[in-house]
Amino acid sequence: MILHELLSYDTLRVIWWVLLGVLLIGVALADGFDMGVAALLPFVGKTDEERRIAINTIGPVWEGNQVWLILGGGAIFAAWPPLYAVSFSGFYLAMFLVLAALILRPVGFKYRNKRPDAAWRSRWDWALFIGGGVPALIFGVAVGNALQGVPFGLTDTLVPVYEGNAILKLLGLLNPFALLAGVVSAAMLVTHGAAWLSFKAEGKVAGRARSIGSVSGLVAVAAFVLAGLWLAYGIPAYHYAAEVPANGPSNPLWLPMERGGSWLEAYAVRPWIVVAPVMGILGIALASLILRKGGGGWALLASKLGIFGVISTVGLTMFPFILPSSVQPGASLTVWNASSSHQTLFIMLVCTVIFLPIVLAYTAWVYRVLWGKVGAEELRSNPNAY
Repeated sequence: MILHELLSYDTLRVIWWVLLGVLLIGVALADGFDMGVAALLPFVGKTDEERRIAINTIGPVWEGNQVWLILGGGAIFAAWPPLYAVSFSGFYLAMFLVLAALILRPVGFKYRNKRPDAAWRSRWDWALFIGGGVPALIFGVAVGNALQGVPFGLTDTLVPVYEGNAILKLLGLLNPFALLAGVVSAAMLVTHGAAWLSFKAEGKVAGRARSIGSVSGLVAVAAFVLAGLWLAYGIPAYHYAAEVPANGPSNPLWLPMERGGSWLEAYAVRPWIVVAPVMGILGIALASLILRKGGGGWALLASKLGIFGVISTVGLTMFPFILPSSVQPGASLTVWNASSSHQTLFIMLVCTVIFLPIVLAYTAWVYRVLWGKVGAEELRSNPNAY
């Protein structure tokens, strides 16, 4: 009870904003290299054996890595109910595409080796490519739309309202800036996947991954810088029009919000956040350079640093906004108006403090057990290999 009183409502809101960012970064760091490897599969493996090597670098761990995606969705549902309601209802067709692509991944892993036919296996390899490439792209597109503002409104009873049918809404999400953000995401995760293959695979698979990753890393850096300039000088920001009590009610319509100015103003208010984009640029650029030089483990660490920086840049630049509204700025969702109750956030924090270390410890143990490179000899000696 004492701890509950010490952790004020505004403190818990910020803690859960940070935890949401941690979970999203966890998705990109863990499940991200799975997506990157799958997207690289048709290009790093010229023979069936080479493609099996690539698949078996992620085969034992992809299911555990996907837990981060589930945790992220669960955290949004429990800690930020309005965000869950607005985003999942407005993006449901895009999310359906992501889920359909993700479903191809377990099916591809399980069905690919059921028949020795080359055409059969090739079709499943391309299915795995879709299962990795489509989510990597769509996740970036979603972030790009969040930065611009999403065309939703709220009624007086806080019911989200979208204009247009599902197809028009999906096409609206595929705007130039959002697609550029999608390129950042896809290129970044391809680089991450290439670093993983360079670290984990042997032979020609690792060599081709290094060649592709060294280029995709440069693409990711260039697209990230271009998106940053576009965001700073071409896309209006959002801000509160009045003083914000951080422990106020969770009602997006409670205080007026406006659209105008530049997102770059966040760096004048909080200059220390410039560390995030610098980390993103240097991390991915360093991963590209190390891959070009033939490295593996250090490239993977650098790509992790870059991903941390890129995702942190988005959150820190937008703070306190989480999902702005482009058609009704006053309905925008922020850290201060879209959270669950004080009691709910506290109980969830206690559960997180207990169970998250267990998840991390188990994950570390799994990677320790599965340590080592995957090559042709491993495939021949391991009866459980895909």
